[in-house]
Amino acid sequence: MTTDERDHDLRLRAGSSPTAGEREILRVLGRAEDAGGVGAQILVSLGTAIVEGRLRPGDDLNSVELARRFNSSRTPVREALLTLEREGLVEIVARKRPRVRRLEIAEVREIYELRSELYALVSRRIVARCGARDLEVFGRIQERLEDAAAAEDLDRYFWLVVEFRNTEARLAGNETVRNVLDSVGIRTLQLRHFSLSLPGRIATSVDDHRRLVRAYVEGEAELAAALTRSIVSRGLAAVERSGWTGSPR
Repeated sequence: MTTDERDHDLRLRAGSSPTAGEREILRVLGRAEDAGGVGAQILVSLGTAIVEGRLRPGDDLNSVELARRFNSSRTPVREALLTLEREGLVEIVARKRPRVRRLEIAEVREIYELRSELYALVSRRIVARCGARDLEVFGRIQERLEDAAAAEDLDRYFWLVVEFRNTEARLAGNETVRNVLDSVGIRTLQLRHFSLSLPGRIATSVDDHRRLVRAYVEGEAELAAALTRSIVSRGLAAVERSGWTGSPR
């Protein structure tokens, strides 16, 4: 167990308020009402570790060690691992230890293509539905994005981007689209975090979001949709340039 993981587990058991990343994982998995339960704690610990890169594709997940870490039986550990398997973060194979799942590059491209089209739809709906007061929330998030970028705080910046996207999905007012985005959301968080960790990506991202906020304020629906597609496409291009294949090297 790393020092970061140990501190994270101790903070959870002490009942500290969840971080932005922890809240997002609990929200998408429908466990927000059970945040203090040991099963939810294991989900949050493993989920954030995978998303933020402390656990990497192919890493083993030792259920005995996890039970020891959380002072629990192996039952909640198994339940947490099965939940993460359903969400596409963990791979469970007979007679082998569970491990962090590797997303193959072909699947990555498919998911990014879907997100690109859905968020373009979201952007158009925001312009059509939202007034100036509704759009003020994006300016406030953008200010926090700028601060996190200036501080070179990758994790804070990343979870603010997730908040920006979640706010868009909520204001668009299409629950079907929102649910589909959530259904692939956990699976893509790891890659989106990885993409933003690459050199120069935060600077590009903060500028892209600044232009998107301006397009919303000015009521430019097609420009907003195009900028959204560009943001998603840039993320995919960065992953591809990194040499990511999803396969062991």
